[in-house]
Amino acid sequence: MPRKRPTPAPTPAADPASGWDEVLSAFGPNPASPPPPAAPVTEAAAPAEGPLAGARAALERLSTWVPIRSLTRSHRRRIVEHLLTLDARDRYLRFGYAASDEQIHKYAAGIDFSRDEVLGIFNRQLQLVALAHLAFDQPVPGDPTRTMAEFGVSVLQASRGQGLGRRLFETAGLHARNRGIDTLFIHALSENRPMLRIATAAGAVVERDGGEAAAYLRLPPDSFGSQVEQALERHLGELDFQFKRQAQVISEFVESVAEVKAHFDASGRAAKE
Repeated sequence: MPRKRPTPAPTPAADPASGWDEVLSAFGPNPASPPPPAAPVTEAAAPAEGPLAGARAALERLSTWVPIRSLTRSHRRRIVEHLLTLDARDRYLRFGYAASDEQIHKYAAGIDFSRDEVLGIFNRQLQLVALAHLAFDQPVPGDPTRTMAEFGVSVLQASRGQGLGRRLFETAGLHARNRGIDTLFIHALSENRPMLRIATAAGAVVERDGGEAAAYLRLPPDSFGSQVEQALERHLGELDFQFKRQAQVISEFVESVAEVKAHFDASGRAAKE
């Protein structure tokens, strides 16, 4: 049940792949870029109401679209690398306890991809900067006939303040309702205010018990529109990942050609001397 930086390479003097920035921008904002200013959200904020609320929400999601990719068993190594990058404080907030490296490996190995949904956001270097685990088949307290989905999320320090956790939460809610789940559950420490703000802004009811809090968000039933939205986001997320991977291959090729050219130039100068 979910509770929850390789060291960057030195920046070269001239980035051979910088010409890809403009092309990549068509596939959504770079999670490594500074976030745009946003209006503050309070814990007591309530979702907008009215006939145009759904359309406004859809337009907002489109204007701040972030590529989110569904992860599979083949991504366990990336999941482990992401979680190991979290410092002690972040691990404490994510899992509810100071998870050791061994416990993180055990957690990642125990994810049931055939039952649960795992979502990730990659930057242009294909580093997993944000991760969400949506665990299904969790019992509803007091009603054994119903089940709910539990949500857990982590975002690397360098990528925070850009709304990535909120976008993962929205996508997780969409996936849950499309699987017939009517309740999304978040178990968090009371001091994990960013997570609780995301939940309350979506309309969740938060119950506190000492140092822990439980947030329950009722989800609307699925619809044709919600199914199409999930299929489209899944397709675009996969397309974005493959595009970034191809761009990375081309960038590495350009860098290798530049290194070979520099080597021969240096050899030629040495021979002349």
